[in-house]
Amino acid sequence: MTQEDAVKIFKCLSDMSRLRIVQSLNQGEMYTELLAERLGLTPSTVSFHMKKLEEAGLIVSRKEQYYTVYSLNRDILEKTIFDAAVSEPEQTDEQQKREEEYRRKVIKAFFEYGKLRSIPVQRKKKLICYEQIAAYFEPGKVYEEREVNEIILPIHEDYCTIRRDMISEGIFRREGSRYVRIK
Repeated sequence: MTQEDAVKIFKCLSDMSRLRIVQSLNQGEMYTELLAERLGLTPSTVSFHMKKLEEAGLIVSRKEQYYTVYSLNRDILEKTIFDAAVSEPEQTDEQQKREEEYRRKVIKAFFEYGKLRSIPVQRKKKLICYEQIAAYFEPGKVYEEREVNEIILPIHEDYCTIRRDMISEGIFRREGSRYVRIK
């Protein structure tokens, strides 16, 4: 079950009439008129709710002469709330695309010809810029402070602030005058 399916089911079951229909169908298969009579609703109201329940996958229908007979989709109803809560969202790729697009926009806004125009004030944007700068360093390699300064200086003149911020953000680890790129 996907999270999108779970949301449909929860929304569908948030209506008292639909819950009552599911309770009635738990006793056995029924057709619209019988459900309407049992629940004190009009057949058109029951039909409306049945359509919603069917769209959510909670019930199934089949034609029997002039009537449509409805029954519960027990496979869906036997799933637990936990199954729905831990299922993978389908929009993971979409979210990653949006994040990558945002990253590109930030880099385009703050970098020009490989130079950082200004250090962003907003932390999220600052981290993106610092990750861009960190790409000039090999992960795990030990750099002397002078080497770090020489790499950052052509990118932005305030290499001290950038170096200090990259340490506080966990991009670099400092051991005396030596620096190691962590991530």
